[in-house]
Amino acid sequence: MNGAESLVRTLVGGGVNVCFTNPGTSEMHFVAALDKVDGMRCVLGLFEGIVTGAADGYGRMTDKPAATLLHLGPGLGNGIANLHNAKKAASPIVNIVGEHASFHIKYDAPLTADIEGIARPVSHWVKTSPSAKTVAADGAAAIAAASAAPGQIATLILPADTAWNEADGVAAVPAIPARAKVNEARIREAADILKSGKPTLILMTGHVLLEKGLALAGAIAAKTGAKLLTQLSNKRLERGAGRVPVLRVPYVVDMAVDTLKEFQNILLVGAKPPVSFFGYPDKPSEQQAPGTVITRLAELEEDAIDALARLADLLGAKEKDAAFQAAKRPPMPTGAITLDSLAASLGALLPEGAIVVDESVTTGRGFFPLTAGAPPHDWLNNMGGSIGFGTPVGTGAAIACPTRKVICLVGDGSAMYTIQSLWTQARENLDVTTIIFANGTYQILKGELAQVGAGNPGRKAMDMLEIGRPDLNFVDMARGMGVPGRRVSSIDEFNKALQSAMQESGPKLIEVMMR
Repeated sequence: MNGAESLVRTLVGGGVNVCFTNPGTSEMHFVAALDKVDGMRCVLGLFEGIVTGAADGYGRMTDKPAATLLHLGPGLGNGIANLHNAKKAASPIVNIVGEHASFHIKYDAPLTADIEGIARPVSHWVKTSPSAKTVAADGAAAIAAASAAPGQIATLILPADTAWNEADGVAAVPAIPARAKVNEARIREAADILKSGKPTLILMTGHVLLEKGLALAGAIAAKTGAKLLTQLSNKRLERGAGRVPVLRVPYVVDMAVDTLKEFQNILLVGAKPPVSFFGYPDKPSEQQAPGTVITRLAELEEDAIDALARLADLLGAKEKDAAFQAAKRPPMPTGAITLDSLAASLGALLPEGAIVVDESVTTGRGFFPLTAGAPPHDWLNNMGGSIGFGTPVGTGAAIACPTRKVICLVGDGSAMYTIQSLWTQARENLDVTTIIFANGTYQILKGELAQVGAGNPGRKAMDMLEIGRPDLNFVDMARGMGVPGRRVSSIDEFNKALQSAMQESGPKLIEVMMR
């Protein structure tokens, strides 16, 4: 077999059985190898940002890596924004990036680039295979690197001649280390803080936000009076009826500072200390009150669920005493479209097992309270802040969980970055409902303009923040890519559109007119 086939067989043997692709000439031997090897599902994206974002969504829902196939440095470059988001989310991904044949690089052909230099900022592990004989072992090492806790990005660069030359065979993936346990001293330190009687916050993110971790955190909160919050953005939060409810640290600086001002201690469980998304004139970057003591219980890569279980035992906290969310749907709203009526409609109609991919930016900040009592569901946030996240991640989540409804909440400005996701959803017949909040503007930037104290903007400045003239039509765009769409201008119309989408399978789009 050649190097490309040895790599595909190594990937499949190592449990990587989905490849999101946008290939070019240098990857043709890899493409050909996909026909020779059973067990690899190949999903085409029409832009590399779709490919990398879909791999992020797949990794979030399966906790195992998908592969991407990208074309040289520019192809990798096109996928960087969503690799940035994936890295911040600790999503496992194996990137396969084609390179010119090793003998051709010296000629500086048009697509020649420093691929390793492009890859390093968005990768934990980078290697260029030196020969076809090493490709399989290099692929196995990439799988191991991507699979290491809490999830990493591994980028393997494959010169074309290493793909077409003869290889030695398939390589086995090295053993993946288990998550490290938190040492006993930190458990006891956390227990002492929680027993001190001082107002304490347990701030969480990562795998502890799955159902078991939340139940343990809820038990500890019930026993000690500590409060629970998550970071502003999280890789995956299991929420809804029967689960321990937890809110997020607010985005707006003043609201975050007000939320955190009461706490004298903050215990970090996977989370970072709370900081503002941006720096603003005359506003703090650190959001906790001055003098707050921040103590780390568990790093993101450590076994935080085990740490909470040991802490609960030490405190005598019982899961049965945690405050679990009651099943409660809001009444179906009527009348005008407002932020509250949208939240109520989602809360009333979310099906059990739904996966909500949230890139609603300004519109969706208040969706949590009215969706808390809906049937159990998952909520995925953009942890890297690079827009164009929602529809690709929803695409990957649907590939990972084909029996579950995926609902993408996306602003109109964000949607335009990766709108080609709809084509992939149609081609693969994915059960994704994309909800576009169309306000004809970069609404968040209007708020940021005021936050940074930039003065009163004139026409030229406002033109940089509005996306009308001409107005976008997402229903027409969706139809052009094979996805049926519907435009709604009242909450009653939205209720009907969402209810219909939840009752039918396949991709759908709802354009919500917010203006």
